[in-house]
Amino acid sequence: MSEKKPAPQAAGSRASMKKELPEKYRDHKHVWVFIEMERGIVHPVSFELLGEGRKLADKLGVELAGVVMGGPGEDVQHAAREAFAHGADLCYIIENPVLADYRNEPYSKGLTQLVNAHKPEILLLGATTLGRDLAGSVATTLLTGLTADCTELNVDDDKSLAATRPTFGGSLLCTIYTLNYRPQMATVRPRVMAMPARQEGRSGRVVPFQIDLKETDIITKILSFIPDRDSSKSNLAFADIVVAGGMGLQSPENYQLVKNLASVLGAEFGASRPLIQKGWVTSDRQIGQTGKTIRPKLYIAAGISGAIQHRVGVEGADLIVAINSDRNAPIMDFAHLGIVTDAIRFLPALTEAFRQRLSPHAKDRLAG
Repeated sequence: MSEKKPAPQAAGSRASMKKELPEKYRDHKHVWVFIEMERGIVHPVSFELLGEGRKLADKLGVELAGVVMGGPGEDVQHAAREAFAHGADLCYIIENPVLADYRNEPYSKGLTQLVNAHKPEILLLGATTLGRDLAGSVATTLLTGLTADCTELNVDDDKSLAATRPTFGGSLLCTIYTLNYRPQMATVRPRVMAMPARQEGRSGRVVPFQIDLKETDIITKILSFIPDRDSSKSNLAFADIVVAGGMGLQSPENYQLVKNLASVLGAEFGASRPLIQKGWVTSDRQIGQTGKTIRPKLYIAAGISGAIQHRVGVEGADLIVAINSDRNAPIMDFAHLGIVTDAIRFLPALTEAFRQRLSPHAKDRLAG
C-alpha cells in the first residue's frame, strides 16, 4: 500500500507563507491609533479608527492606545481627552515645538522612535493626505508591512491582523496579512468605519514620550500657512443626504437633474468615476474607491451601474435608493430600494414631488 500524501498547498496562500514569528517581535502587543491633528483640530477619521481599534483590542485581549503628536499646548491635551472619550485606554503624547505643524521628517522620526520603544502589535492611521505620507515613511523605516486603503479590519484565529482592501482596479477584494513582521500597519479612508459613540467623562493613562529633535535638525521649513479656500467646496464624506449621477444620465446637461434634486433636499451632489473622467463633474465630487467614501443617512444613485469601485464608497449608507433602467445592474444587489426606470425622466418628477412636500422645516428634520 502506498503512503498517503497530503494535498499540495496552494502557492501563495496564507498557510504556505506562515512562519513562526521571529523572537524580536514576540513582545509586541496592543493596538495603536495615530490621532491626526492639524491646527488644533482632530480629523474625524481618528475617532472612526478608535472605534474599529477598540474591537480589535477586545478580540486580542490587549489595550487600545492613541498616539498624539504636536507642539506643546492645550491642543495636544484636548486631543488625548477626545481619544479617551472615543475608546482609548491610554495615550502616548509626544510634545515638541518641531511638531507644531506636520512635516514628514520629524513626525516619522518621532513615531518610529515611539514604536521601537513601546512595541505595538497593530498600528492604524487614516488614509488622508497626511496619514498616507506618514504611514509609508514609518513602515519603510521599520521594515514592516503596510496595507493601504482598507475597507475592513479583523483578527483571525491565530490573532493576525486581516486587512481587506480593493485590488485589481477595485474588481476584487483581497485580505492581506503581515505575518512575520511587527507592527502590522494599515490605513483606512475617512467614513469607511462607523463613528463610535462619544463617552463623556471617560479617561485613561497618559504616557509622555520625549524625542530629541531640534528645528536645526529638520531640512524642510514652514514659511507660511495658506488655507485651501476650496477645501470646503464639497462635503460629501460627512453629508447626511447625497444625490449622485452616473453614465445613465447620457450627457453633461442631464447631470443638472442631479443638482436640482440635491438642491431641493438640501443635499450634497456627487458622481461616479466615468463622469469625472469625461470632465462632466469636478474630481472633488467623485464617489467610490478612488474618490470619496460616504456614510449618509440617504443616498440616491441615478443612472449608476454600481461596480465594486462604487460600492466600496457607498455601502455604509443607511438607505441606498437606486434609479436605473437595468433591473440587473450590480447596484440593485446592494441597494435597499431599487426603482427600475429611466433616471432622465424620473428625476424631474421626483424633484418636483419633493419640492411640493418638503418645507424648509421638513428638510431640516430629514437631515437630522
